[in-house]
Amino acid sequence: MKKDRIELIPVLISVFIWVLIYQTVSIIVKKPLLVPAVGDIIKAFAVLCGEAWYWNTVFFSVLRVIVGFTAAVVVGVVLAFASYFYKAVYHFFYPVLNVMRATPVASFIILSLLWLKSGYVPAFMSFLMVLPLIWGNILQGLRETDNKLLEMAEVFEFSFSRKIKMIYIPQAMPFFRTACVTGLGFAWKSGIAAEVISTPQFSIGKGIYESKIYLETPELFAWTLTVIVLSFMAEKAIKAIFSIADKSR
Repeated sequence: MKKDRIELIPVLISVFIWVLIYQTVSIIVKKPLLVPAVGDIIKAFAVLCGEAWYWNTVFFSVLRVIVGFTAAVVVGVVLAFASYFYKAVYHFFYPVLNVMRATPVASFIILSLLWLKSGYVPAFMSFLMVLPLIWGNILQGLRETDNKLLEMAEVFEFSFSRKIKMIYIPQAMPFFRTACVTGLGFAWKSGIAAEVISTPQFSIGKGIYESKIYLETPELFAWTLTVIVLSFMAEKAIKAIFSIADKSR
């Protein structure tokens, strides 16, 4: 805890310096439409926070991302274990998952709009962006399982379920943790990007899009600040969940 407090100080100083630089640029440019002042952004953010519909919007955007992320984690874990134990499963899904990993987000969003209602696109995009990451990381962790542990399991005649519980899960857990923390960032960014393009009702992406259309630049920055804050909170939350899980063992 003490270490975290010490590290927080330089971070806050860095943030303050960047805000100061931004404000200086705003004063020099003198074009609020392009570079609004920090005070105007804070005011727009405060106005948004005072509106009930704003919190409804935040709730539904977060819900879409969580649904897509959770689905990707569940499917990714199942596919990773299946790919490790059954080569046919690995060879079947390998091309698809690599295409998902390589295809630009915008292309998937536009294609998804042909297949799904706009409200489902953000969750679907979060799912598509996170699934290959979860699958790849866990599969790598399983492949790095110590052979000596597997030999020991054979000697003591461990059942398949016991091998999973005592060897494979602990081996894959660090890789799973990294994939979840990184994947949540991907889920959040891809989900909001999908909202900007698909503009479903009650979505942060729609707020960003409409702010840009109506040239409400301070509000556009306020929505962006919302995305940053929520992304930061989500990362802290998932790290806290893993920390609690570690202490409960």
